[in-house]
Amino acid sequence: MDVLVISIANPILIGLYKNNKLIKVYEKEGQSSDIIPLIFEEILKEQTLQRIFYVNAPGSYMAIKVAYVFLKTLVITQKLELLASSGFHFNQNSPIKALGKKYFMLQNGEIIVDFIEQDREIKPFCLPQILDETIFSNENLPEYNLPAV
Repeated sequence: MDVLVISIANPILIGLYKNNKLIKVYEKEGQSSDIIPLIFEEILKEQTLQRIFYVNAPGSYMAIKVAYVFLKTLVITQKLELLASSGFHFNQNSPIKALGKKYFMLQNGEIIVDFIEQDREIKPFCLPQILDETIFSNENLPEYNLPAV
């Protein structure tokens, strides 16, 4: 079994995958630090995991940090593999909330931070029905995409 964690926005989405097919969805509003441990407690009671996939950027810094620390600890203690991907793969490349009224956006393959047009549609994050391993990397450290203040 594999797990995909999308914790960079609310609701937090966690999908359980068997042979790369989504078999169970956990969706919950709240803080990553509260939600992720509770969901994983339930998953680990019922399943043996092999790999954890997670979104490591862009999005809420705190959510990314909390997810990484929790998942990295789990990976070390359970001897699992941790892989990471960009959040843009899970919201149809829609802008992702950054700071204040600014959003992260993809522009010519680069992540920029800027205001969006007032009528621009923001697509929600979705767990894919089929997990595409090619969009994930072993380079799993959190990526912080805001410029220095």
